[in-house]
Parts: sequence; C-alpha cells; structure tokens
Amino acid sequence: MRGVEHKCVIISAPSGSGKTTIIRSLLPLIPQLSFSISATSRPPRPTETDGVDYHFLSASQFRQKIQSGLLLEWEEVYEGRFYGTLRSEVERLQQSGKMVIFDVDVVGGLRLKEILGEQALAIFIAPPSIAELEKRLRNRQTETAETLQARVDKAHTELGFADKFDKIIVNSDLETACKETEQAILKFIQA
Repeated sequence: MRGVEHKCVIISAPSGSGKTTIIRSLLPLIPQLSFSISATSRPPRPTETDGVDYHFLSASQFRQKIQSGLLLEWEEVYEGRFYGTLRSEVERLQQSGKMVIFDVDVVGGLRLKEILGEQALAIFIAPPSIAELEKRLRNRQTETAETLQARVDKAHTELGFADKFDKIIVNSDLETACKETEQAILKFIQA
C-alpha cells in the first residue's frame, strides 16, 4: 500500500475513556500501524516502562526539549505535567514505512490534526457519560481524590471539542468501540 507511511491516526479522549485500551487492541489487527510513544513529565505508574509506555522526562528535561524545538506538539495537561510528541519518534516510525498512531490528549490531538491536515485521521473516543468516566477512573486505583477531580473537570471541557475531530466513537461497550475504530482506520488507509 503506497503512501501509508505518510498517513497518521490520532486517537484522543478524556482520561479514562479507553483510548489506550482501544489502541492496544488495534495494533495486532492492523499491521500497518505503529504506536508513537509520547513523552511525559509525570512519574511512571508501577506497571509502566520507560520507552515502552512513555518516554519519561523530568519537567526541566521536557522544557529543554520544548525550547530546542524537539517536540512536534506538547501541552501542559495538568500543572507541571507535560505531555508531547517527540519529532524523533515520528520520524523513526515513518522511516520504518509504518503508519503512525498517536495516543494523545484532546488539545494535543487537535494540534496534531492542524499540523498534519488531511494526512491524519483524528478520532475522538467519548465516554458514555461523565459518571461512567469517573467510575472507570476510580476503578484504575491510580488517582488521588484531587487528581481524580481534576481529570473529571478536564473531561467536561474536553467533551466540548469532540465535534472538531473527524470521527467520534462512544465507548459504551469496549468490543464495539474497538470494532468501530478499526473500521474507521481501515477505511482511511484504503482512501
């Protein structure tokens, strides 16, 4: 399939909507895809590995990369917590002939879509409700009461950006959401 390496898929959602789970389910199903590992200044969770789940950087290292222009996009998602896409990561994946799939926050997803234009398919994964999103975040058992509330508050704002994406998929049922996302990506690849 010629030109696939220049196409990209952006998956964005409020935290807890299931975007990472959906992406992980798609990678073995669509061999053209290759996951772009984001950079973050937040500390790793116990199950996360540097260079696999994220490129973990200190806040000062992250700021240095911003100043050096080494990030394609970045956002201070929560105070002192940066997330972004390293230019070197995207270049590495494109040189391998793969189609890059991004797992990014909502603002980062919109910024990537603006940068990449028609070569990117931007998909917004929405929770069925804020109450369900809060339940999922609680079940993760990775949040303090303060970070949980911050994520829920942010989700209210992020849901207002859903219509700026190419496709909205509501994750009421994970299997259905995975299938709908897979179909949207395959249609984009074939276009």
